[in-house]
Amino acid sequence: MKANIKNTVAIDLNEDAVYRVKEGKLEKLDKPATGFGEVVLKWQDGKLGRYEVKYTK
Repeated sequence: MKANIKNTVAIDLNEDAVYRVKEGKLEKLDKPATGFGEVVLKWQDGKLGRYEVKYTK
């Protein structure tokens, strides 16, 4: 049986950012260093695994 526990966290909606929730914890992902690039999320066995940050110069 699963407990119905609600966790909340406040984030700044005025900031452009990407977040992921992994194992009940909120993590802000890194931005590309130059401001141009992409963030790629990798899923493994139905769970969010690692992510890659790529940028162009």
